[in-house]
Amino acid sequence: MNFNQLTKNLKKDFSPLKKVKIALLGDSATQMLAKAVVGYGYEIGIHFDLFEADYDQIDRQIFDANSELHAFKPEFVIIFQSANKLLKKFYSLDNPDRVHFSDTLLGEISGRFKTLQESLAAKVIIFNFIEINDSVFGNFANKINESFLFQIRKSNFELMNLSQTHKDLFVCDISALHNSWGSSYCTDMKTYISADMVFSIDFLPVVAKNICDIIQSILGTFKKCLILDLDNTLWGGIIGDDGLENIQIGDLGIGKAFTELQLWIKQLQKRGIILAVCSKNTESIAKEPFEKHPEMKLRLDDIAVFVANWENKVDNIRHIQSVLNIGFDSMVFLDDNPFERNMVKTNIPEIAVPELPEDPVEYLPFLRAANLFETASFTENDEKRTRQYQQESLRATVQKSFSNEDEFLASLNMGSVIQPFNKFNIPRVAQLTQRSNQFNLRTIRYTENEIRAIADSAEYCPLTFTLEDRFGDYGLISVVILKKKNDGLFIDTWIMSCRVLKRGMERFVLNEIVATANRSGYASIQGEYIPTAKNAMVKDHYKTLGFKNIGDQNGLWILSTETFGAFKTFITPKLDKGEA
Repeated sequence: MNFNQLTKNLKKDFSPLKKVKIALLGDSATQMLAKAVVGYGYEIGIHFDLFEADYDQIDRQIFDANSELHAFKPEFVIIFQSANKLLKKFYSLDNPDRVHFSDTLLGEISGRFKTLQESLAAKVIIFNFIEINDSVFGNFANKINESFLFQIRKSNFELMNLSQTHKDLFVCDISALHNSWGSSYCTDMKTYISADMVFSIDFLPVVAKNICDIIQSILGTFKKCLILDLDNTLWGGIIGDDGLENIQIGDLGIGKAFTELQLWIKQLQKRGIILAVCSKNTESIAKEPFEKHPEMKLRLDDIAVFVANWENKVDNIRHIQSVLNIGFDSMVFLDDNPFERNMVKTNIPEIAVPELPEDPVEYLPFLRAANLFETASFTENDEKRTRQYQQESLRATVQKSFSNEDEFLASLNMGSVIQPFNKFNIPRVAQLTQRSNQFNLRTIRYTENEIRAIADSAEYCPLTFTLEDRFGDYGLISVVILKKKNDGLFIDTWIMSCRVLKRGMERFVLNEIVATANRSGYASIQGEYIPTAKNAMVKDHYKTLGFKNIGDQNGLWILSTETFGAFKTFITPKLDKGEA
């Protein structure tokens, strides 16, 4: 999508879209970038209510408590400090000061972030710096810390370290984009000299997409699953016709392109992306390369759901979605065949279907540039996801042998560890609040710092729940934040993984909520349902559990602890393994 197309979006109706308040601060001209970001927001269904600071007013807007930025109260603050301006500043310094240039710069960035956190509690997205080689030292610039290239590279490295320390600080990797697209594409010296606009018009949509990718991931909209075709997608050739020994894969010829694609997909799986196969093939033949080919980098253990038959791919993808129980908008489908891609896009418009290049050599560069799997967090639990979905498939198979649901649930030998927030589970708790959309009663997002504050506050009773059964461990799957009020406990947050639906977990959780209220002497529990585009499944959650609607206040519910009778469940409270 080019810049002109994005600007046309500015004339469209944004009123039905979700509004997100963002601020853009820059030391160079940002008007065109602001238009590109808002225009791209329309493409992804977000109305960016954008405050653009005046030219080169970063510090005034941040450090002046009475500035327009502070009055606007954005959810996200985007800061663009250009390497071009830094180069001028660098040249004005004496050599001894140049050695400390990156340290001074990172101190300034850290101070800005700290002020924004204390005053606005906003998420901050900072552009890193394009590596301008001024050629003053030539290649020797890599060996001398008085060179600008050395200092700018050091600044980018230290910015990454700073973002690791601060969970609400995110880096927009302009340096990587600049390297990928090339300097001649990303910059236009004529517009820079005449209008102080650092990026070319053509590059602005790329930058806007990158910013929006970060914001979407923080808001909980991201891709969780990659569905793979096989023939001419994961390997060259057709396994059913060419046979195992003749498919193209390995380190020779075109096979190298498929091998490197598989290595990339393998890393996605290790990061927590669910892999599924959807292939028109005989299942036993389709599985052969995964089981027997020595050059295959992907194995059956990497695949959560494997579907190979002669049915149409639309129905098979719907089956995969039903097994995984995630939204179609969380899925990406890769297929070399334009006909199959079009069929899926037409019938399941929510799913992302990249238009793969005709040449397999271009598959991996194309997919890397598309940045389909942006994320705002990563925890140890993400690495276990494939195994968890494989276990769920086993449960579904076993369940078919029971005619009585209670007998099936009793056979699972389920147990749950109930804990408050602690230093070990806080990252996972924050991730759940940021990512959960369907079983999320109020859809309030919290950062790790905010979760820590809740854990330390006497105003809250936070609870976490794990679940395991004879097939395996689901891990931490439910979070409840109870806020103490004079008239009872208020359920600020109730989140649960959709993977444990129909296990009786919501009843088990409510039993514990009531027990917590009774221990604290509260006679009532209040809950609230705030509807979103994705949480309709819990619309009647409180009603089903016996809560009563509070008068004519839609969405507010109350439960008397005095008349509550504990639900029967097949889940047993367990001690944490470290406490046993």
